[in-house]
Amino acid sequence: MYSFQPSEEQKMLVDALSRFALTDLRAKAHDADEEFQLPPALIEKGWELGYLQASIPEDLGGFGEHSVVTGALAAEELVYGDLAGALGVLLPASFAVPILLAGSPEQKERFLPPLCEAEWQPYSTAWIEPQFDYDPYELKTTAVEDGDVYVLTGEKAYVPFADQAEWLLVYARLGDETQAFIVSAKAEGVKLGERQKLMGIRALPVFKLTLNGVRVPKADRLGGPDGHAYSPLIDSARVAMAASAVGLARAAFDYAREYAKDRDVFGVKVAQKQAIAFMLAEMATEIESIRLLVWEAAWKMDTAKEDASQAAYLAFSGAADMVMMVTDRAVQILGGHGYIREHPVELWMRNGRGIATFTGLMMI
Repeated sequence: MYSFQPSEEQKMLVDALSRFALTDLRAKAHDADEEFQLPPALIEKGWELGYLQASIPEDLGGFGEHSVVTGALAAEELVYGDLAGALGVLLPASFAVPILLAGSPEQKERFLPPLCEAEWQPYSTAWIEPQFDYDPYELKTTAVEDGDVYVLTGEKAYVPFADQAEWLLVYARLGDETQAFIVSAKAEGVKLGERQKLMGIRALPVFKLTLNGVRVPKADRLGGPDGHAYSPLIDSARVAMAASAVGLARAAFDYAREYAKDRDVFGVKVAQKQAIAFMLAEMATEIESIRLLVWEAAWKMDTAKEDASQAAYLAFSGAADMVMMVTDRAVQILGGHGYIREHPVELWMRNGRGIATFTGLMMI
């Protein structure tokens, strides 16, 4: 059975990320949301903490070993500070982790050492599509074999930093399977659309992207010409979002609980109202329940259990519902103040609404 005791390395990493999340991400989240921009210095500071480098072996430029459990702990702590900021800091991981898990030896040698050794760079991912019935297992973007290349055609949405990215990891349907392709952002046929205006994560610049017959060498199919297994990648993306939901919900719960303990209404603390106390108890219960599902799914992925994919889906599905319940109730507990932007609960509720649609923006 998996252990609930983090290793010393995990403790050190989580402690460092927790301090950064509170003193930097949380402190700048409101202004970043209002200004629709993440400060570059903020992203670079988070990058220098070395989460990704600690997930990549030394012979590939890092100084650790990949662990989904560690990634889940890191994602939760960063998102406790701010979801948009966490997505910005961890964006290169959405490109690097799939290469680490499924890339060919040549792809790993080509991309991972330079990524680890350099400053933060906007390596990005084009996975999500702009259809109301978007399904990561039934992508509309297609890849068609044409001699020694694949031809990619389709539309993508929510592509972070697409206006600055040099390389993209593009997911497309190849026959009856989903595959990822390493694509130059400046390749012929890659058309950058307008920045998208979202309800949440407004500080993170995301764009539409159109692929008009983009020709990709077979060597740049993730894993090489023979491709790769898709399940480990979608599982990683789902657990990453589930862990993010836990961090987001924890932030909303902690803020609402402290507000309820401090706020007087007709001479009585809000937290002493039975209805509010029951709300807080249910919020705490749901957070801890999903947190355990996330940890279990991460552990099953690390140990290659047969039901790892099922566990990842259950964690993600439960987390998407849980985070909306918790953030909505946090707004309710603050009453009229919950609807005012000076309090962060309205931002967390807006961000929480997107968790169900953000699969692919973070990999661990």
